[in-house]
Amino acid sequence: MDDLDDMDHRMLAVLRACGTDPRVAAAARALSRAGEHGALWLAAGLTGAVVDGARRGAWLRGTALTVGAHLVSMGVKRIVRRPRPTHVEPLVRTVGRHSFPSSHATSSAAAAVAFGALGAYAVPPLAAAVCLSRLVVGVHYPSDVAAGAVLGAVTARVGARWMRGGAHD
Repeated sequence: MDDLDDMDHRMLAVLRACGTDPRVAAAARALSRAGEHGALWLAAGLTGAVVDGARRGAWLRGTALTVGAHLVSMGVKRIVRRPRPTHVEPLVRTVGRHSFPSSHATSSAAAAVAFGALGAYAVPPLAAAVCLSRLVVGVHYPSDVAAGAVLGAVTARVGARWMRGGAHD
């Protein structure tokens, strides 16, 4: 386990070093702020519901899945209580003290799966960028982000039938 922990620390240090470039730091900060509490994905889902009236119900259910995944990650965070990294200087302030899993990654992966299924092909790469931003700003270990992404993707996949069930509302 020490080897995995060491690898997590080293990988974060390398990715956080990318934030020494002011342009990379600014982009990472912007993505991290946009992803706070799943706000970017809530806005995307509600916009999809407005723009794509034929599939409004599916967009709203996909948004609900994304929000639900985010809430689940917050619950897991309270149980696990892993402290945030302290060996790198963070580029942003965080709302909470706990790191595992990354709620940004959870909601991003859920949105990528749910909205990607509705044809929003720009969402998966944007979701990946939000996940990466949490490492560049130095507030999560890679394992936090990976676990969050798995949690979000699984949550959205489990709810996929429900989401598509009314796709022609």
